[in-house]
Parts: sequence; structure tokens; C-alpha cells
Amino acid sequence: MEETLDTWFKREILVHEPALVRYLSRIWPDRNEVYDLRQDIYVRVYSAAIKSRPHAPKSFLFATARNLVTDRFKRRRIVAIDAVGDFGSLDVLVEQVTPEQRATAHQELRRLAEAINRLPPKCRETVWLRRVQDVPQREVATMLGVKQKTVENQLRKGMQLLVEMFFGNDPARDPDDETSHVEEKGEGHGKP
Repeated sequence: MEETLDTWFKREILVHEPALVRYLSRIWPDRNEVYDLRQDIYVRVYSAAIKSRPHAPKSFLFATARNLVTDRFKRRRIVAIDAVGDFGSLDVLVEQVTPEQRATAHQELRRLAEAINRLPPKCRETVWLRRVQDVPQREVATMLGVKQKTVENQLRKGMQLLVEMFFGNDPARDPDDETSHVEEKGEGHGKP
């Protein structure tokens, strides 16, 4: 006698609820929405299981969670920097994320934040508004009281400086020098 879908769901999916809620709380910026997300994930998993039950239910549950969260971030057009820092490990099963991987992800995020903070003020503000907050170029120009071309130039300059700082592509930079080469060159002062 084959077990009912409800029995399977309780045995294979609902047992992972505490881990699922912890996972969603860690990656979703609004904690008030975590339980709604959980329910939407359950609906997706249950609907899929009606057609065919997954062979690895826990992996399927967390893959569904990852896909739903990704869809919601795209729909909201908001890039939460904390969530982005954790997306690198999302392709790994939740129980396989090691403390070392988590520490590495946090170090990379911290390194990126430090690089953004080292940008000249105009570049930093433009990069933040365009790439992190996803504000349209026209609105950034209005907010900053500059032309759209200036926003474009500041963004390009900021992104180039980030690449140089983050990946060390600046030939003039001394790899042993820990100070910001941006400040040494005097970039960020004056017109672009």
C-alpha cells in the first residue's frame, strides 16, 4: 500500500521546518516575511510532489527555497548586500556549508565593503545608488544634481577602481602597499 502524499509531506518535508526557517531568516532581509515564504515554498513542493515525489526531498526543499528567494529578489529589484554575500554557498546543500566557507564569504563581503568605502565620494555614491540600490540612471542624475553622462562616467570610473582594488589589476599599485592607491593618485577630486 502506497503512503499518502500528506503522510509523505509530513515525514519528508515538515521535519526540516526549523532548518528551513533558520535558512530563510539568514538570507531574507525582512524577518516578518519568513513564514509567508515558508508557506509559499511548501505549496511549491507539495504541488510538485503531486506529479512526482522527489528522490531527495530535503535537497528539493532547499533548492525550491533558493529559487523562490531568487525570484522574489528579482521581483523586488532590491539587492540586499547581506543576501548576496550568502548566495555563493546556495548551490551547496545547506548541511554542507562549512564554517570555513561561511567565513570566506563574510571576508569577501567585508573586502568588497572596504573597497567601496575607499572609492572617491562621488564614485562611491554613484556605484552605491546604481549597483546596490538599483536606482535608474536618470533618477541618480536627478538625486545628485548632475547630468546622466556624469553618472555614467562616475559609475564606469568607480567600477574600474573596484576591479583594480579588488583584483589588483592596477600596474602602478605596489602589492605590498596596504594604503589606498586611489588616494595616492588623487582620483575622485575634480571633474571626471
